[in-house]
Amino acid sequence: MSSTESPSVPAASVLPRVAPVRVHDGERLRSVGLPGVTLSVRSRPPAREGLPAALFVHGLGGSSQNWSSLMAELDGVVDGEAVDLPGFGDSPPPDDGNYSVTGHARAVIRYLDACGRGPVHLFGNSLGGAVATRVAAVRPDLVRTLTLISPALPELRIQRTAVPTGLLGVPGIVALFTRLTREWTAEQRVRGVLGLCYGDPAQVTPEAFRHAVDELERRLQLPYFWDAMARSARGIVDAYTLGGQHGLWRQAERVLAPTLLIYGGRDQLVGFRMARKAARAFRDNRLLTLPDAGHVAMMEYPQVVAAAFRDLLAETGGPGGAPDTGSAAEAGS
Repeated sequence: MSSTESPSVPAASVLPRVAPVRVHDGERLRSVGLPGVTLSVRSRPPAREGLPAALFVHGLGGSSQNWSSLMAELDGVVDGEAVDLPGFGDSPPPDDGNYSVTGHARAVIRYLDACGRGPVHLFGNSLGGAVATRVAAVRPDLVRTLTLISPALPELRIQRTAVPTGLLGVPGIVALFTRLTREWTAEQRVRGVLGLCYGDPAQVTPEAFRHAVDELERRLQLPYFWDAMARSARGIVDAYTLGGQHGLWRQAERVLAPTLLIYGGRDQLVGFRMARKAARAFRDNRLLTLPDAGHVAMMEYPQVVAAAFRDLLAETGGPGGAPDTGSAAEAGS
């Protein structure tokens, strides 16, 4: 809970009771308190001691559950953890209400500094890809390798299918959207999200669809759900317009870690054409294009993504990946 709340008010009276977050077989979920933020962290007990650490960062509207399939595929390869960014999954909002890309990056940095697991193999999807890029640029000492799946890096010509997501960041749009969609069921909303994020929504099993509906119904009961969505969407838009040394493409050029870039040919949110620009920007990169994948390749093709990551490890010196680099300052503005 936010530190601005009165300590005499029990949490149960502030937030409604909601169903517990799903924990998949072999996973555990814990809450980690940090200065200004509390993060929910999903993990799998390592298959053996000494495995290199990995951290997974989800995209806008997602959660640590987005990484469950890939984490299972990498069991025995890395000691993996996935965070729920502030205001998403099971993590409460940040104390300062900062949902910018920098704000999310600071939360990830604070977690890595506090847990002492760095340098890690850092993964990011969509918004999480922008966050991971910023972390790798400003704190190279925390990142061994970087794997970006459809990262939300600035595009001059945004796809029309991505415009509604960007509009969530416009003041007043969320209130209008919630009024217009008041009668939509959770099933209808989930079908819309799957249609937007998957290259082939038919891949989603009935069980996975039911779990997605249950999770959305849980989140819709949280009073900060739409605020977190809107402010994070606004954070992406703001990051797209930021220039100078804090511009995301400029920071991509500063990344020292060996980088694996993964783009889907059917991605309706991040243009497939951005793959070439990313390959030019990241100095030490390998590019994997999946013609049939959408925006969440790690959920659609976890085996393929896991194989590509194992190849990255093999090319960069085995399980530990790249050697450590020097420390830098925490994320800028």
